[in-house]
Amino acid sequence: MKEWICNFWCQHQGEVIYYGKKVVLALLVLVLAWICIRALAVMIRKIAEKTGRCDIAGERLIRKVCRYGVSFVALLIILDLFGINTASLLTVLGTVGLAVGLALKDTLSNMATGLVLLITRPYNPGDYIENGAVSGTVEKMGLFTSTLKTPDGIFIAVPNNILWATPVKNYSRNDLRRADIVVSVSYSDDIEKGVEVLTALMNSNEHIIKDPAPEVLISELADSSVNLQLRYWSASGDYWTAYWEIKRQLKSTLENAGLNIPFPQRVVRVIGDTQNK
Repeated sequence: MKEWICNFWCQHQGEVIYYGKKVVLALLVLVLAWICIRALAVMIRKIAEKTGRCDIAGERLIRKVCRYGVSFVALLIILDLFGINTASLLTVLGTVGLAVGLALKDTLSNMATGLVLLITRPYNPGDYIENGAVSGTVEKMGLFTSTLKTPDGIFIAVPNNILWATPVKNYSRNDLRRADIVVSVSYSDDIEKGVEVLTALMNSNEHIIKDPAPEVLISELADSSVNLQLRYWSASGDYWTAYWEIKRQLKSTLENAGLNIPFPQRVVRVIGDTQNK
């Protein structure tokens, strides 16, 4: 065995040294790639924690993209070290990538849009959003689709490129929301009294904030009534609680104050030929 090793060394000394250097350099490239991947992962985690603009799913996705990118570059360097023509390989991969990109154009568009949504965060899971004819609470933000749940419990999957291409209303993003409720009183009623009792009704509700102060405005002098508009602010989480409480108390509050909610009225005058009677 020893003699065979000596003979092999004498016959292939140059090749062993040559490829040994290549192997050492390849191992060095792998080590550097591993260090680079770890450093990028730590950097991405720190940036995500500092900015708060990317959740765990988005952070994991970005780390995977960076890992695959660094690994691909390391593979090309190693192949080049061993004399493999990487230029032709890149050409083939580019052609295949172009064909796959054209075939999966919509899917790749959804994926790219999903990545942008995960970074920009126009909405988060738990937010109630409206996008065109679609509205609901965001259940999950995926790479290709976002899933919503409507108030009546219906599951909706929306492609990300649709959410990105159409303006999104986020009803949960801001801390406060304003509500506007219109109620009608009769022309024969005391309008100032109506403003007073409705203002007191809003001030008595614990879910309505006092700054900005609630307001009662005359929104319209309609055909059969004077329309008063209640305007108040509440926390986004208390919006519907305050809204339904005020709606439920409106009728009894106006009746207890001696005010009337009028029905639509129309005066009809009949003009006849009295001479023919």
